[in-house]
Amino acid sequence: MKAATCRTKMKMTMKMTKITFPYLCWASTRRRPSALEDLEEKVRSSRRHRRNSLHHTQMLESQMKTVKGELEGTLDHLQELRDVLRRSQQKAEERKAAMEKMAAGLM
Repeated sequence: MKAATCRTKMKMTMKMTKITFPYLCWASTRRRPSALEDLEEKVRSSRRHRRNSLHHTQMLESQMKTVKGELEGTLDHLQELRDVLRRSQQKAEERKAAMEKMAAGLM
């Protein structure tokens, strides 16, 4: 409830009867610590969430570095295998050409 609305209602009630004024003052002051506690809990919750988010981010960054390292190692290994395959294919073509040359010489 807005403060101005609360004050207006309190004034109207005071005019009707003077007995209810202490109760209204107590009720309005009773809500303030509750609102303050709610805000404090929101702050604590926000801080917890921020800490958890930071921890989660750090974990993900660590995993990302690990995966990046593994990918770099895999890429290097694949390039080595590609070079081995090219050399093998080149040697196979040379042997084939030599076999054809020998077969032509025997005829």
